[in-house]
Amino acid sequence: MLVAATVVAGGVWLAHQPFLRVNHVRVQGLHHESVTAVLAVSGLASHPPMIDVNAAVINRRLTRFVWIRDVSVTRHWPDTVVVQVHERVAIAVAFDAAHQLQYVDSSGRDLGPAPLHANLPTLRYSGTGGLVWPFRRAGLAAAYVASRLPPAFSRQVSVVSEGSAGSVTLQMTTPVRFVLGPATNLHAKFVAIASVIAHSRLSPGDIVDVSVPGALSVTGAPPS
Repeated sequence: MLVAATVVAGGVWLAHQPFLRVNHVRVQGLHHESVTAVLAVSGLASHPPMIDVNAAVINRRLTRFVWIRDVSVTRHWPDTVVVQVHERVAIAVAFDAAHQLQYVDSSGRDLGPAPLHANLPTLRYSGTGGLVWPFRRAGLAAAYVASRLPPAFSRQVSVVSEGSAGSVTLQMTTPVRFVLGPATNLHAKFVAIASVIAHSRLSPGDIVDVSVPGALSVTGAPPS
């Protein structure tokens, strides 16, 4: 028994020696937060023993940063830790109550200030109340649609708006509007939009309803 206790104590002593502490940290995939801040919050900047590095704890600490979705942590003995950061992706922008532009991800999460020249569609809530971002839990369908826009015409979309009933409309740069209806059956609706753009002659102000992809309709701009 005494021998076993001695071996355990020796193992603990060895695991906490300086050459088995975190002396090198590589942070990968980080673009929107400070490496210094990430290291400080993770606890790795204090050079803890390698044996005490806990991936779940580090992930919980770092996901407090608004841009960090999650992280994976790998130990490379004797003294190196690699932190792979998986950041959230901005899919749109929206104006807040102070009329400041904010980045938004696919879940409708506010990611912080965006420049006015950000080349992303703007989310808008067109329901009653004139709500501004974050729309009091409304507008999530618009954020979801913005995250699913295909490369074929995504750069032509200037505004993704959602009405109080959840109907989503795309305002194009042309300007033409496509009414999608609910954020369902998006693949078929996007195929219909791409086909209309490629094969139809549209005029500024036209409204194309693709809520039923197999029976789309086109109406002209309302009279001024």
